[in-house]
Amino acid sequence: MVVVEYPDRVILTNVGDFLPGDVNTVIRQDAPQTIYRNPFLADAMVELNLIDTQGGGIKRMFETQRRRSFPLPDYDLTEPRHVTVTISGRILDERYTRLIMERTDLNLEQVILLDRVQKKKPIGRDEHRQLKAARLVEGRYPSLMVAGNVAKVTGETGRHIRERGFNKQYYLDLILALLREHGPVDRAAVDDVLLPKLPDRLTSKQKQRKVHNLLQELRRSGSIVNRGTRSHPEWMAAEASRD
Repeated sequence: MVVVEYPDRVILTNVGDFLPGDVNTVIRQDAPQTIYRNPFLADAMVELNLIDTQGGGIKRMFETQRRRSFPLPDYDLTEPRHVTVTISGRILDERYTRLIMERTDLNLEQVILLDRVQKKKPIGRDEHRQLKAARLVEGRYPSLMVAGNVAKVTGETGRHIRERGFNKQYYLDLILALLREHGPVDRAAVDDVLLPKLPDRLTSKQKQRKVHNLLQELRRSGSIVNRGTRSHPEWMAAEASRD
């Protein structure tokens, strides 16, 4: 086994297959694993108190990290016949750390899902529905974030608003106000007004697409018109174009 230590994490790498198949199987079952490369060695190590249980170490690592309110271990099984585990020793997202500290009623599976959300890792739709039903996350799948009620508990309401953004009508009204007062304007002017107000959780590409969709919605409804070209639009309010 190779152990590499960093100031904020430890990475452990071992040559060989991960015999249980996947980490979730180990976490969810109550009984220890019954598959060992050398079962006689495992029995001997238990008898000599070199290990206290057979196969219980993985789940215990997850429980320990949870009690410490640190991110859960990351298992990388993508490389054939190699297992890499990263154990973090620093806080990634203050909201999730406080949530885990406050909500001691959460089961380990829920904490694992929340840990994936804080690391911006994908979760399944069924798992999303589970967290949403428990009012732990919000956002449009797959771009998820801590829910508003959790943000209030953890003192992160301001950050929550920045990441969630405002409702669509707010952005539509902003565009209309801009065009009525300063139109016609080009796309860059619209971006200057809207992009800083869009949710922090969106990427730059997603923000650009969001602005495009808002403009097209207003155009289709007849609220605004393009007096320029498709490649160089000049947007103005529809009522102003009729003057």
